[in-house]
Amino acid sequence: MQPCGRLLPVSPSSSFLSDSIADSPPLALTLALLLATTLVATTLRCVAQDNKSRGDAPPVATVDEAMAARFARLALDCIHREYPNKIGHVLHEAADAKPPSALTPIFYGCYDWHSAVHGHWLLVRLCRTFPNAPFVPEARAKLAQSFVADKVAREVAYFERDDNKPFERPYGLAWLLQLAAELHEWDDEVGRQHAAVLEPLVEIAAKRFLEWLPKLTHPIRTGEHSQTAFAMGLALDWARSTKRDDLATLIEQRGRAFYMADRGWRLAFEPGGQDFLSPGLAEADFMRRVLAPKDFAAWLTGFLPELHHGLEHNDDGLADGIPVDPDAWLEVAVVSDKSDGKLAHLDGLNLSRAWMLDGMLLGLPTDDPRRQRLAEAARTHREAGLTAVTGEHYAGGHWLGSFAVYLVTRRGCSAR
Repeated sequence: MQPCGRLLPVSPSSSFLSDSIADSPPLALTLALLLATTLVATTLRCVAQDNKSRGDAPPVATVDEAMAARFARLALDCIHREYPNKIGHVLHEAADAKPPSALTPIFYGCYDWHSAVHGHWLLVRLCRTFPNAPFVPEARAKLAQSFVADKVAREVAYFERDDNKPFERPYGLAWLLQLAAELHEWDDEVGRQHAAVLEPLVEIAAKRFLEWLPKLTHPIRTGEHSQTAFAMGLALDWARSTKRDDLATLIEQRGRAFYMADRGWRLAFEPGGQDFLSPGLAEADFMRRVLAPKDFAAWLTGFLPELHHGLEHNDDGLADGIPVDPDAWLEVAVVSDKSDGKLAHLDGLNLSRAWMLDGMLLGLPTDDPRRQRLAEAARTHREAGLTAVTGEHYAGGHWLGSFAVYLVTRRGCSAR
C-alpha cells in the first residue's frame, strides 16, 4: 500500500498506452477519470489515516515546508532577543530592577514571557512536523540553549516568589503546558530530555491551575490574555496528553460550571478593538472538548442562536428577531496600523477564530447543517490571518507565527 503523502507515478510511456490513448479519445477520457478517482481515493485514505494519528505520530499539517521555514524564522530570530521587552515584574526595592534574562533566563525573548514560551513551542512543533527541514538544526540548537537545568531552576525560583502567584495566569501558564505537551508527544530522545529538564516548571503551572480554578467564581470573558476559555482548552489538552487526570477532571468540571448554561451569545458584539481571542468562539471551542458531538450540537444551538437561525426552527426561540446575513455573519477583522502592538492583535484574532471554527467543526456531527457556514468563515479568516504573518513589524512578528503554526498544523484538533 502506498504511504500517505506520496502518489504512485503514472506515466503513459509504454507503446501500448501511448498508441491506445492517441488512437482512442474515449479511452483517454476513461483513463483520466480513473486517475482522478484514484487520486481522490488516495487523498481520502490519507486524510482518514491522518485523522487517526495519535501520540508520537508526526502532526497532521496543512502547511508546506517553505511556509514552515518562514514561521520558524520568526521564532528563531526572537526567542533569545531580549529587547524590546515588556515584563510583568513587581518591584519591592531598587535591587529588584533586573534585566529580563536575569529574572527568567529561558523565556526572556520575543518581547514578553508568554510569547517566548510559545516561540519555543513553535520550534518544537515544526521540528516534529518537518523533522528533515533545513531550519531544524538551528531550531534544535536554540532549544538546547534554552532547556538547561540551571536556567529552569532560576525560572522556578522566580515563580515561587510570594508576589508572583498571578504571574502569567492563565495565558502564559497555558502555553507552557502546551509546550510541555509538544515535548511529551515528540518521539525524539533529545525532546524527551528537554521535557524532563522542564518538568519542575511545568509542575508549577499545573499546580497554579489546580489552586486557582476552584477559587474562580466566574469565567473571564475577555478577548486578551486573561480569558479563561482558551487557556482552559490548552491546559486540558496537556492534562489529557500526559494523563494528568486530576487537572483534566477539574477543568472539565469548572468548564461545565462556567459555560454549560450559557445562552444567546451575540457575535455582533465582537470583536473588541484589540482582541486576539474571540470570547464566544473560544468558549465553543472549549465546550466541544468536553461534550459529545450530539450534546455539543444541542448546546451550540442555545449558545449561538444566530448561527442556527434560518436553518431550522429553534425550540428555545432565542434566534427569533435576530437578523443574520450569511455573507456577513462573522466578518474578518481589519488592522488599521500594524506597527501598533495592540491594534495588531486583530491579525491574531483572525488566526485564532479560524482554528476555533475548525474545532467547532470537529465537535459537531458530520450531518449538522451549520457546518457549511462554519467552514466558510474558517476559510476566510484563515486566508486573512496567514496573509498578515509577515514579520514586517515586531509588534506582530514576535507572536503571530505561533498562532499561524497552531492553526496550520491543526494542533487544537489533533489534541482531541
